[in-house]
Order: sequence, then C-alpha cells, then structure tokens
Amino acid sequence: MSEPVWIGVDLGTQSVRALAVDDAGHTVAGAARPLRGHRAGSRHEQDPDAWWTLAADALAELTAGLGGRPVGAVAVCATSGTVLLTGRDGVPFTPGLMYDDARAGTLAAAAQEAGAELWARLGYRMQPSWALPKLLWWRDRGLLAAGVRLAHQPDVVTAGLVGHPVASDSSHALKTGYDLLGERWPAEVLAALDVDPAVLPEVVRPGTVLGEVGQVAAARTGLPAGTPVVAGMTDGCAAQLAAGALGVGEWNSVLGTTLTLKGVSTAPPRDPSGAVYSHRAPHGDLWLPGGASSTGAGAVRALFPDADLDALTARAARVRSVPTCYPLVGPGERFPFVAPEARGFLGDGPLAVSDDQDTAFAAVCLGVAHLERLAFEVLAGAGADVGGPVSFTGGATRNAWWNQLRCDVLGVPVRLPANPEPALGMAVLAAGTLGGDVPGAARRLVRVRHTLEPDPARTAALIPGYHALVAEFARRGWIDARFAPRGG
Repeated sequence: MSEPVWIGVDLGTQSVRALAVDDAGHTVAGAARPLRGHRAGSRHEQDPDAWWTLAADALAELTAGLGGRPVGAVAVCATSGTVLLTGRDGVPFTPGLMYDDARAGTLAAAAQEAGAELWARLGYRMQPSWALPKLLWWRDRGLLAAGVRLAHQPDVVTAGLVGHPVASDSSHALKTGYDLLGERWPAEVLAALDVDPAVLPEVVRPGTVLGEVGQVAAARTGLPAGTPVVAGMTDGCAAQLAAGALGVGEWNSVLGTTLTLKGVSTAPPRDPSGAVYSHRAPHGDLWLPGGASSTGAGAVRALFPDADLDALTARAARVRSVPTCYPLVGPGERFPFVAPEARGFLGDGPLAVSDDQDTAFAAVCLGVAHLERLAFEVLAGAGADVGGPVSFTGGATRNAWWNQLRCDVLGVPVRLPANPEPALGMAVLAAGTLGGDVPGAARRLVRVRHTLEPDPARTAALIPGYHALVAEFARRGWIDARFAPRGG
C-alpha cells in the first residue's frame, strides 16, 4: 500500500477521464465527467472553465478511492489543436476553439506561406483547423492585445493544479507553429504574420516537470500538495503510450470520436499533401508520425443516436452487400487527406440513414476500416516505417466485431491492450518521467489482453470495396492522383 500510484487525466471531446494505476498497470481508481460543447457550422467551442471544474471533480472522486495511497505524479493530455486566449494570470477570456473548429480555415494559406520552408523541414502543411490559423483569426479581430496569452487545452488544468500559469508542452504546441527541430517559436514566421511572440507561452518537452500540486488544488482535488505535475502530450500520443507502441515501426490506431494513428520513426516522414505530421517522442531522439482524421466512431453516435448498438452490430454482421461509405459527419477532412470541401456519403447519396439501419451501420463501420487502411498507405508513401506491430485503442474497441473487421481490412495481426485509455498513457508518462525511463514504464504498466489475426480470405474479399472508396476520393478531387495509394 506504500507504493505510489500514477495518475493520468484525459480531456476528450465528450468527457474528462482521470485514472490511477499502480506500477504493474492495475487500475486502482477511476472517475469521469461528461463534457459538452457547442457546434455551429464550421465552429466548435467548449467552455474552458468546465475543463478545470470537471477535471477537479473527477480527480476528487478518484482520490477518494485511493485509500490513502501516495501519488507519484500526474500528467494531462487533451485534444490536438484546441486553444484559447487567457490573461497573463491564466484566466480564460475566450471560449476554447476545438481541434476541428475550422472558422479560421481561410487563414491557413497565409500561415502556410509564411512558414513554408519550416513546415517543409518538419514534413507537414498548415491545415485549416490547426491552432496557428485560429491565432490569426484572433489577430484580425484585435484580440491579441498586451497581456493576452495563448494557451492550449491541457494548460488550463495544469495551471489549476499548480496554482499559476505553466509552460505548454511541445506536443500540444505543434499545431500552433512551434518549431520542433529548433525547439523554439519561429520568430521570423511570427514576424511575417504580424504576431507578437509575447502572446505565446513558454514551451517544454513532454515529460518535463511543470511544478507541484498547490495547496488550493490539493484541497479541491484531494491530490497531495507537492505532487509533481508532468507536461503531457496530445490525446493521440497519449493513446500511443497506453498501447505501449514505442518501438520504431510500431503503430497505434485510436478509434474514438475521430480516428487517430500514431507510430514511431527515426525521422519525420515527408507528406506532400500535408496530412501527416510528427510529434517528438518523450524518449530518445525519435519521432511520432501520424495524423488525426475527422471521421471515426462519432459517426455512429451521430447517425444511430438511440440504437441498441449490440443488437445493431449482431444484425450488421449478417449483412453481405455493403455500399461504399465515407462516414464523415461534419464538413472537411484532415487525414489521410486534406480536403476542407469533403462531405460524407453513403452509396450514391449523402451520408444519411434510411429504413435499412443494419446495412447503413455495416457500411459506416466498413468505411472507417477502409479509411484506416488508406491512412497506413499514405503513411507508408510518406516514408514512415509501418512494418511493426499494430495496436487498437479507443472507445470503439469495445465492439469485438468492428475490431475484427478492421483487422481483416488491414490484413495484419492486431494487439488489443488491456486498458486502451489515453489517461493510462499519461500515467505511463508520469511514471516514466519520475523513473527516468518512459519505455520501461510502458513495459510495466501496459498489458495486452488479446491479439487478433486477420482472415486472408476475408481480407481479399474486402479489398475491392477499399479500392472503390479510394477511387471515389480521387474522382472527387480529394486525393491527388499522383499521391493516391496504389496496389493492394
């Protein structure tokens, strides 16, 4: 009972989740609170005050279940590209503009042009929903006055824990234009964009100790005062840590509201389309390439909100003829291709559910699986090593049929970690930071509950549908024919 627990906090799209695990990866306590946002067209906002309030509530419930066990450290992950403006005291004065908020999309071209040389060295292009265009949107509205500070989503919670504003981590700062090679804000790019560097936070590497839990936060959350607070990573990177995918060529595919792929590489890949980007790994001189789609299991919630998903899955498994489907609910795609004009479709029409829910559900699930295969093809084409093991994490892994379908479409064995939560990844990072060995912490804390094997006959039967979807993307101009994946 004297051994410490490690705590991870995950600020997701739909909820805040806190998790405490011991040094063998066993869950000691957990708690969650629902998060709500507001969508209007291309806009998607959340109340940043709710991030801290609900995270503190979840931590208070979690610590009440620890039975007095000591806490080694805590780390926080959040959605990638979600930003807000605060005062120098850290108090928010704008809503949080979420990772898929594309209101600043027309400014992405200016951000791309100003930093084209740097972005090329980093291997990506500036995308419409990234944080730097959002910063320019605030600039154009005169909101970047003296005393204003940009913050990333997890900064609100880490500041609440420590009791004052703290540095951002370079993982969350990537989409704001942080130079991961020079490890600095690019002054020449900011000058070209008429942005004062003073508006941007200090940045540190993931795994840096930001400070300690203060007395006020200790009383609010139940965390012991003095507990180290560790700089985290984006939720996609956190899920990668939770999967233990830390060796070169290893990949984790997170299927939650959206689909996110992250792997390990010795150098950042180069993707001419700009869909692939790379984070720095928290261990060694390695990179974490990947991308985050706008599609995913969120399509299931949107299209089948009141369905009995277990019963629907059982019926969908018996469907033999499935129409081509691109399960994109909102406007615009980010990965495996960049197309702000992209819209979802089912067969020859828009993405909508008719009376035949079984076929529509099967098509949506298969469409996500096809998009996942395309993502790996694009990554390989960008020079990423995709030859290592693949893990599945995210809330959709609760659906065993969907797991096997995705495995069959990919045609490779798939590992299912016992605890696939991004919050576990942050617990791994917290433990690895204090112990000085992140991969070693992953080996202790991450356990595989099952390995799936693909059915070669089913893989062969599913590939024509994959090719049909890719051909449709190319026909609509969303994938440049020069870069469209070829072959099986």
